[in-house]
Amino acid sequence: MDLTPTVLLDGLKFPEGPRWHEGRLWFSDMHAGRVMTVEETGQTSIICEVPNRPSGLGFTPDGRLLIVSMVDKKLLILNGNLGLKEVADISLLVTGLINDMVVDARSRCYVGNFGFDLAAEEAFKPANIVMVRPDGVAQVVAEDMAFPNGTVITPDGKTMIVGESWGRRLTAFDINQDDGTLSNRRVWADLKPAVPDGICLDEEGAIWVASPSTEEFIRVTEGGQVTDRITLPKGKGAYACMLGGEDRRTLFLCTSEGTEQDRVAGRSRGWIETVRVDVPGAGLP
Repeated sequence: MDLTPTVLLDGLKFPEGPRWHEGRLWFSDMHAGRVMTVEETGQTSIICEVPNRPSGLGFTPDGRLLIVSMVDKKLLILNGNLGLKEVADISLLVTGLINDMVVDARSRCYVGNFGFDLAAEEAFKPANIVMVRPDGVAQVVAEDMAFPNGTVITPDGKTMIVGESWGRRLTAFDINQDDGTLSNRRVWADLKPAVPDGICLDEEGAIWVASPSTEEFIRVTEGGQVTDRITLPKGKGAYACMLGGEDRRTLFLCTSEGTEQDRVAGRSRGWIETVRVDVPGAGLP
């Protein structure tokens, strides 16, 4: 299997939160303040502007777009011609910028946060995961997380797996089907030295992990075995990934050059790249 990436889209600031939906890849160009789509032909569209930095994306069962707005710590929804509307303000529940999320089949949104000011090089502080129900009611469902980041839900809807970036691990929880709360926390895979950012799940239950610090994407099975590795050129970070395309065997890669300070200052450069893989995507997002 040839795992050499091909550039699909250039000229971005910092692509994050990729989601395959209705024949297109949806993603946040975080530091450009917009949500975009790109087709496999390279055709792009700007969906909306999000001035306080968009990050994680998701969709309601009726197809409306949910967006994490990082800086003001709000969950937004795009209501057609009505534009962006606030679903919930979770600023009182979190200690850092909010970032990635996953939306389950009942429109419950699980949102992570930094826990500390990464751009200012503040000392590490633990963070939590907040669940936002469709009615906007929010609650903390997991605490003492080491920078909860990319998140997936298995096809049966019973298990959530979260990348703890500063913990260098994937952590699993059972999902209570009635109320969405999380339990039975356990280490799904120790990834050291990799640092998980965005992740996606495939039909064999393995997880593709973007690791910015080691400049690679890795495919990992439960327990931590690495089965495949995509190594990027020196200086290019791996930040998120999503399996999509008509057969869900195209792995879309979000890559970028520059530091966190470069990104905040608008000096970063980002790409969407693609690789064809053997095992198709599964689960959510």
